[in-house]
Amino acid sequence: MYRVIQWATGSVGKAAIDGILKHPELELTSCWVHSKDKDGKDVGEIIGTSPLGVVATSSVEDILATDADAVVYAPLMPNPEEVAALLRSGKNVVTPVGWFYPSEKEAAPLAAACAEGNVSLHGTGINPGGVTETFPLMLSAMSSAVTFVRAEEYSDIRSYGAPDVVRWIMCFGATPEEARTGPMLKLLTGGFMQSMAMVLQVLGLAARAEVKTLHSVAVATAPIDSPIGPIEPGKVAGQRFHWEASVDGEVVARIGVNWLMGEKNLEPPWTFGPTGERFEIEVKGNPDASVTITGWQPESIEEGLLSNPGIVATAAHCVNSVPYVCAAPPGIVTSLELPLVAGRADPRLLS
Repeated sequence: MYRVIQWATGSVGKAAIDGILKHPELELTSCWVHSKDKDGKDVGEIIGTSPLGVVATSSVEDILATDADAVVYAPLMPNPEEVAALLRSGKNVVTPVGWFYPSEKEAAPLAAACAEGNVSLHGTGINPGGVTETFPLMLSAMSSAVTFVRAEEYSDIRSYGAPDVVRWIMCFGATPEEARTGPMLKLLTGGFMQSMAMVLQVLGLAARAEVKTLHSVAVATAPIDSPIGPIEPGKVAGQRFHWEASVDGEVVARIGVNWLMGEKNLEPPWTFGPTGERFEIEVKGNPDASVTITGWQPESIEEGLLSNPGIVATAAHCVNSVPYVCAAPPGIVTSLELPLVAGRADPRLLS
Protein backbone atom coordinates (compact mmCIF):
# COMPACT_ATOMS: atom_id res chain seq x y z
CA MET A 1 0.00 0.00 0.00
CA TYR A 2 1.44 3.35 -1.08
CA ARG A 3 0.85 6.28 1.27
CA VAL A 4 -0.19 9.37 -0.69
CA ILE A 5 -0.42 13.07 0.18
CA GLN A 6 -2.80 15.26 -1.79
CA TRP A 7 -1.42 18.76 -2.42
CA ALA A 8 -4.27 21.29 -2.88
CA THR A 9 -8.02 20.69 -2.98
CA GLY A 10 -9.23 22.56 -6.03
CA SER A 11 -11.32 20.73 -8.60
CA VAL A 12 -8.47 18.43 -9.67
CA GLY A 13 -7.37 17.93 -6.07
CA LYS A 14 -10.82 16.88 -4.90
CA ALA A 15 -11.16 14.45 -7.79
CA ALA A 16 -7.70 13.08 -6.98
CA ILE A 17 -8.70 12.47 -3.36
CA ASP A 18 -11.72 10.50 -4.55
CA GLY A 19 -9.47 8.51 -6.88
CA ILE A 20 -6.96 7.78 -4.12
CA LEU A 21 -9.72 6.56 -1.82
CA LYS A 22 -10.99 4.18 -4.51
CA HIS A 23 -7.59 2.85 -5.56
CA PRO A 24 -6.81 -0.51 -3.90
CA GLU A 25 -3.07 0.17 -3.76
CA LEU A 26 -3.20 3.69 -2.33
CA GLU A 27 -3.90 5.22 1.08
CA LEU A 28 -4.57 8.92 1.71
CA THR A 29 -2.27 9.92 4.54
CA SER A 30 -2.32 13.73 4.53
CA CYS A 31 -3.51 16.76 2.58
CA TRP A 32 -2.07 20.23 2.06
CA VAL A 33 -4.51 23.11 1.65
CA HIS A 34 -3.87 26.69 0.59
CA SER A 35 -6.57 28.49 2.55
CA LYS A 36 -6.44 28.91 6.31
CA ASP A 37 -10.17 28.21 6.65
CA LYS A 38 -9.55 24.60 5.50
CA ASP A 39 -6.62 24.12 7.86
CA GLY A 40 -7.43 21.56 10.55
CA LYS A 41 -10.58 20.28 8.84
CA ASP A 42 -11.20 16.63 8.10
CA VAL A 43 -10.59 16.06 4.39
CA GLY A 44 -13.99 14.41 4.12
CA GLU A 45 -15.61 17.70 5.10
CA ILE A 46 -13.61 19.51 2.42
CA ILE A 47 -14.68 17.14 -0.37
CA GLY A 48 -18.25 16.74 0.91
CA THR A 49 -18.20 13.20 2.27
CA SER A 50 -18.29 11.60 5.71
CA PRO A 51 -15.15 12.09 7.85
CA LEU A 52 -12.05 10.30 6.59
CA GLY A 53 -9.87 10.60 9.64
CA VAL A 54 -7.31 12.63 7.67
CA VAL A 55 -6.83 16.23 8.76
CA ALA A 56 -5.83 18.91 6.25
CA THR A 57 -2.93 21.25 6.96
CA SER A 58 -1.65 24.49 5.46
CA SER A 59 1.82 23.85 6.90
CA VAL A 60 4.39 22.92 4.27
CA GLU A 61 6.73 21.86 7.05
CA ASP A 62 4.18 19.35 8.33
CA ILE A 63 3.78 17.90 4.85
CA LEU A 64 7.54 17.61 4.36
CA ALA A 65 7.83 15.81 7.70
CA THR A 66 5.00 13.39 6.92
CA ASP A 67 6.03 9.81 6.18
CA ALA A 68 4.58 9.16 2.71
CA ASP A 69 5.52 7.53 -0.57
CA ALA A 70 4.06 10.05 -3.00
CA VAL A 71 2.41 13.42 -3.44
CA VAL A 72 -0.24 14.22 -6.06
CA TYR A 73 0.76 17.84 -6.60
CA ALA A 74 -2.18 19.79 -8.06
CA PRO A 75 -2.00 23.52 -7.31
CA LEU A 76 -3.34 26.12 -9.70
CA MET A 77 0.21 27.19 -10.58
CA PRO A 78 3.38 25.08 -10.30
CA ASN A 79 6.13 26.13 -7.91
CA PRO A 80 9.44 24.38 -8.70
CA GLU A 81 10.81 25.16 -5.24
CA GLU A 82 7.87 23.38 -3.59
CA VAL A 83 8.30 20.37 -5.85
CA ALA A 84 12.03 20.25 -5.17
CA ALA A 85 11.41 20.33 -1.42
CA LEU A 86 8.91 17.47 -1.69
CA LEU A 87 11.37 15.42 -3.72
CA ARG A 88 14.25 16.08 -1.34
CA SER A 89 12.05 14.93 1.54
CA GLY A 90 11.87 11.49 -0.07
CA LYS A 91 8.45 11.69 -1.71
CA ASN A 92 7.71 10.80 -5.31
CA VAL A 93 5.69 13.53 -7.04
CA VAL A 94 3.01 13.11 -9.70
CA THR A 95 1.55 16.32 -11.11
CA PRO A 96 -0.72 17.62 -13.90
CA VAL A 97 0.85 21.10 -13.91
CA GLY A 98 4.18 20.48 -15.64
CA TRP A 99 7.30 18.41 -16.28
CA PHE A 100 5.70 16.19 -18.94
CA TYR A 101 8.89 16.21 -21.05
CA PRO A 102 11.12 18.97 -19.69
CA SER A 103 14.24 20.24 -21.41
CA GLU A 104 17.59 19.47 -19.83
CA LYS A 105 17.76 23.00 -18.41
CA GLU A 106 14.25 22.77 -16.93
CA ALA A 107 14.92 19.31 -15.58
CA ALA A 108 18.33 19.83 -13.98
CA PRO A 109 17.35 21.31 -10.57
CA LEU A 110 14.52 18.84 -10.04
CA ALA A 111 16.60 15.92 -11.27
CA ALA A 112 19.12 16.84 -8.56
CA ALA A 113 16.30 16.92 -5.99
CA CYS A 114 15.14 13.49 -7.19
CA ALA A 115 18.64 12.11 -6.70
CA GLU A 116 18.87 13.60 -3.22
CA GLY A 117 15.55 12.12 -2.16
CA ASN A 118 15.98 8.88 -4.14
CA VAL A 119 12.56 9.44 -5.74
CA SER A 120 10.92 10.33 -9.07
CA LEU A 121 8.93 13.19 -10.61
CA HIS A 122 6.29 12.53 -13.26
CA GLY A 123 4.11 15.04 -15.13
CA THR A 124 0.87 13.72 -16.61
CA GLY A 125 -2.81 14.56 -16.99
CA ILE A 126 -5.06 14.96 -19.99
CA ASN A 127 -4.24 17.93 -22.21
CA PRO A 128 -1.27 18.26 -22.08
CA GLY A 129 -0.13 15.08 -20.43
CA GLY A 130 -1.99 12.33 -22.28
CA VAL A 131 -4.06 13.34 -25.29
CA THR A 132 -1.31 15.50 -26.73
CA GLU A 133 1.60 13.05 -26.70
CA THR A 134 1.08 9.66 -25.04
CA PHE A 135 -2.04 8.69 -26.95
CA PRO A 136 -0.92 9.94 -30.41
CA LEU A 137 2.38 8.11 -30.06
CA MET A 138 0.55 4.96 -28.97
CA LEU A 139 -1.74 5.24 -32.03
CA SER A 140 1.26 5.81 -34.30
CA ALA A 141 2.50 2.31 -33.40
CA MET A 142 -0.11 0.99 -35.82
CA SER A 143 1.30 2.94 -38.80
CA SER A 144 4.56 3.07 -40.74
CA ALA A 145 6.03 6.07 -42.56
CA VAL A 146 4.16 8.59 -40.38
CA THR A 147 3.79 12.00 -42.02
CA PHE A 148 1.40 13.82 -39.67
CA VAL A 149 0.15 13.63 -36.08
CA ARG A 150 -2.68 15.73 -34.63
CA ALA A 151 -4.32 15.95 -31.20
CA GLU A 152 -7.02 18.53 -30.36
CA GLU A 153 -9.60 19.35 -27.72
CA TYR A 154 -13.00 20.89 -28.54
CA SER A 155 -14.73 22.07 -25.34
CA ASP A 156 -17.47 24.42 -24.14
CA ILE A 157 -15.62 26.43 -21.54
CA ARG A 158 -18.88 27.38 -19.79
CA SER A 159 -18.78 24.00 -18.05
CA TYR A 160 -15.37 24.62 -16.48
CA GLY A 161 -16.05 25.32 -12.81
CA ALA A 162 -13.23 27.75 -12.09
CA PRO A 163 -14.65 31.23 -12.76
CA ASP A 164 -11.59 33.17 -11.60
CA VAL A 165 -9.37 31.12 -13.91
CA VAL A 166 -11.76 31.52 -16.84
CA ARG A 167 -11.98 35.29 -16.44
CA TRP A 168 -8.59 36.41 -15.18
CA ILE A 169 -6.18 33.78 -16.53
CA MET A 170 -7.94 32.53 -19.66
CA CYS A 171 -9.21 36.11 -20.27
CA PHE A 172 -12.69 35.17 -21.46
CA GLY A 173 -14.89 38.27 -21.31
CA ALA A 174 -11.83 40.47 -21.88
CA THR A 175 -10.88 42.41 -24.98
CA PRO A 176 -9.06 40.56 -27.77
CA GLU A 177 -5.88 42.50 -26.99
CA GLU A 178 -6.08 41.59 -23.30
CA ALA A 179 -6.48 37.92 -24.25
CA ARG A 180 -3.54 38.06 -26.65
CA THR A 181 -1.26 39.60 -24.02
CA GLY A 182 -2.70 37.73 -21.02
CA PRO A 183 -1.02 34.91 -19.10
CA MET A 184 -2.79 31.96 -20.72
CA LEU A 185 -0.70 31.68 -23.87
CA LYS A 186 2.54 31.55 -21.89
CA LEU A 187 1.12 29.08 -19.38
CA LEU A 188 -0.19 26.74 -22.06
CA THR A 189 2.92 26.99 -24.19
CA GLY A 190 5.08 25.68 -21.34
CA GLY A 191 3.18 22.39 -21.25
CA PHE A 192 2.18 21.98 -24.88
CA MET A 193 5.68 22.62 -26.17
CA GLN A 194 6.88 19.76 -23.97
CA SER A 195 4.21 17.52 -25.53
CA MET A 196 5.31 18.61 -28.98
CA ALA A 197 8.95 17.97 -28.12
CA MET A 198 8.13 14.42 -27.03
CA VAL A 199 6.19 13.68 -30.22
CA LEU A 200 8.91 15.08 -32.48
CA GLN A 201 11.67 13.29 -30.59
CA VAL A 202 9.98 9.90 -30.84
CA LEU A 203 9.10 10.39 -34.52
CA GLY A 204 12.72 11.30 -35.21
CA LEU A 205 11.91 14.84 -36.36
CA ALA A 206 13.21 16.91 -33.45
CA ALA A 207 16.33 18.10 -35.29
CA ARG A 208 14.47 19.20 -38.43
CA ALA A 209 11.12 20.54 -37.26
CA GLU A 210 10.28 24.19 -36.67
CA VAL A 211 7.51 24.83 -34.15
CA LYS A 212 5.25 27.88 -34.09
CA THR A 213 2.48 28.99 -31.74
CA LEU A 214 -0.92 30.08 -33.07
CA HIS A 215 -3.57 31.95 -31.06
CA SER A 216 -6.85 33.28 -32.41
CA VAL A 217 -9.96 34.66 -30.74
CA ALA A 218 -13.68 34.96 -31.46
CA VAL A 219 -15.77 37.74 -29.97
CA ALA A 220 -19.40 37.90 -28.94
CA THR A 221 -21.81 39.55 -31.37
CA ALA A 222 -24.57 39.68 -28.73
CA PRO A 223 -24.56 39.10 -24.95
CA ILE A 224 -23.71 35.47 -24.08
CA ASP A 225 -24.78 34.11 -20.69
CA SER A 226 -21.97 32.36 -18.86
CA PRO A 227 -20.97 31.31 -15.33
CA ILE A 228 -18.63 34.32 -15.17
CA GLY A 229 -21.47 36.68 -16.11
CA PRO A 230 -22.58 37.97 -19.51
CA ILE A 231 -19.95 38.09 -22.25
CA GLU A 232 -20.66 41.45 -23.83
CA PRO A 233 -20.45 42.15 -27.58
CA GLY A 234 -16.88 42.64 -28.74
CA LYS A 235 -15.44 40.69 -25.83
CA VAL A 236 -13.66 37.33 -26.08
CA ALA A 237 -16.02 34.35 -26.22
CA GLY A 238 -13.86 31.80 -28.03
CA GLN A 239 -10.17 30.99 -28.24
CA ARG A 240 -7.99 28.60 -30.19
CA PHE A 241 -4.45 27.80 -29.10
CA HIS A 242 -2.36 25.61 -31.40
CA TRP A 243 1.23 24.51 -31.75
CA GLU A 244 2.37 23.39 -35.20
CA ALA A 245 5.60 21.70 -36.21
CA SER A 246 6.75 21.88 -39.83
CA VAL A 247 9.50 20.23 -41.83
CA ASP A 248 10.42 21.96 -45.10
CA GLY A 249 7.19 23.95 -44.88
CA GLU A 250 4.95 20.90 -44.41
CA VAL A 251 3.04 20.58 -41.14
CA VAL A 252 3.96 17.27 -39.50
CA ALA A 253 2.38 17.72 -36.06
CA ARG A 254 -0.41 19.86 -34.62
CA ILE A 255 -1.71 19.94 -31.07
CA GLY A 256 -4.06 22.35 -29.36
CA VAL A 257 -7.36 23.39 -27.88
CA ASN A 258 -10.58 24.94 -29.19
CA TRP A 259 -12.49 26.59 -26.33
CA LEU A 260 -15.85 28.28 -26.92
CA MET A 261 -18.50 29.94 -24.79
CA GLY A 262 -21.12 27.94 -26.66
CA GLU A 263 -21.69 28.06 -30.40
CA LYS A 264 -24.03 31.07 -30.74
CA ASN A 265 -23.30 34.75 -31.35
CA LEU A 266 -19.63 34.32 -32.23
CA GLU A 267 -17.51 36.16 -34.78
CA PRO A 268 -15.90 34.34 -36.52
CA PRO A 269 -18.86 31.90 -36.35
CA TRP A 270 -16.91 29.01 -34.86
CA THR A 271 -18.70 25.79 -33.92
CA PHE A 272 -17.73 22.35 -32.67
CA GLY A 273 -19.10 20.82 -35.88
CA PRO A 274 -21.57 17.95 -36.14
CA THR A 275 -19.66 15.71 -33.72
CA GLY A 276 -19.83 18.22 -30.85
CA GLU A 277 -17.45 18.44 -27.93
CA ARG A 278 -14.68 15.88 -28.08
CA PHE A 279 -10.98 15.07 -28.19
CA GLU A 280 -9.54 14.04 -31.55
CA ILE A 281 -6.35 12.15 -32.33
CA GLU A 282 -5.19 11.61 -35.90
CA VAL A 283 -2.19 9.89 -37.47
CA LYS A 284 -1.39 9.93 -41.17
CA GLY A 285 0.86 7.13 -42.39
CA ASN A 286 0.39 3.61 -43.69
CA PRO A 287 -2.41 3.15 -42.73
CA ASP A 288 -4.05 6.38 -41.54
CA ALA A 289 -5.82 6.30 -38.20
CA SER A 290 -8.15 8.59 -36.30
CA VAL A 291 -9.81 8.38 -32.89
CA THR A 292 -12.57 10.53 -31.42
CA ILE A 293 -12.90 10.45 -27.64
CA THR A 294 -16.14 11.48 -25.99
CA GLY A 295 -17.14 11.31 -22.34
CA TRP A 296 -14.47 13.68 -21.04
CA GLN A 297 -16.80 16.65 -21.49
CA PRO A 298 -20.02 16.95 -19.45
CA GLU A 299 -23.49 16.44 -20.89
CA SER A 300 -24.52 19.92 -19.70
CA ILE A 301 -23.06 23.10 -18.26
CA GLU A 302 -24.72 22.34 -14.92
CA GLU A 303 -23.17 18.87 -14.78
CA GLY A 304 -19.76 20.28 -15.61
CA LEU A 305 -19.92 22.82 -12.82
CA LEU A 306 -20.70 20.03 -10.35
CA SER A 307 -18.20 17.45 -11.60
CA ASN A 308 -16.43 17.96 -14.90
CA PRO A 309 -15.35 14.57 -16.32
CA GLY A 310 -12.31 16.13 -17.97
CA ILE A 311 -11.09 17.26 -14.55
CA VAL A 312 -11.82 13.79 -13.15
CA ALA A 313 -9.88 12.20 -16.01
CA THR A 314 -6.93 14.51 -15.36
CA ALA A 315 -6.88 13.53 -11.70
CA ALA A 316 -7.34 9.83 -12.48
CA HIS A 317 -4.35 9.81 -14.82
CA CYS A 318 -2.23 11.23 -12.00
CA VAL A 319 -3.58 8.90 -9.32
CA ASN A 320 -3.29 5.79 -11.49
CA SER A 321 0.33 6.70 -12.24
CA VAL A 322 1.37 6.72 -8.57
CA PRO A 323 2.25 3.01 -8.16
CA TYR A 324 4.27 3.03 -11.38
CA VAL A 325 6.16 6.18 -10.42
CA CYS A 326 6.92 4.83 -6.95
CA ALA A 327 8.39 1.71 -8.58
CA ALA A 328 10.44 3.68 -11.15
CA PRO A 329 14.16 4.44 -10.81
CA PRO A 330 14.94 7.85 -9.28
CA GLY A 331 14.76 10.83 -11.60
CA ILE A 332 12.33 12.64 -13.86
CA VAL A 333 10.28 9.94 -15.59
CA THR A 334 8.04 10.70 -18.57
CA SER A 335 5.36 8.51 -20.06
CA LEU A 336 8.08 7.13 -22.35
CA GLU A 337 9.92 5.59 -19.40
CA LEU A 338 6.93 4.21 -17.51
CA PRO A 339 5.20 0.94 -18.39
CA LEU A 340 1.58 1.06 -19.50
CA VAL A 341 -0.37 2.99 -16.86
CA ALA A 342 -3.79 1.49 -16.19
CA GLY A 343 -6.70 2.06 -13.84
CA ARG A 344 -7.96 -0.38 -11.26
CA ALA A 345 -11.34 -2.07 -10.83
CA ASP A 346 -14.10 -0.52 -8.74
CA PRO A 347 -13.52 -1.57 -5.11
CA ARG A 348 -17.04 -3.04 -5.05
CA LEU A 349 -15.90 -5.62 -7.59
CA LEU A 350 -12.95 -6.62 -5.46
CA SER A 351 -14.80 -7.45 -2.25
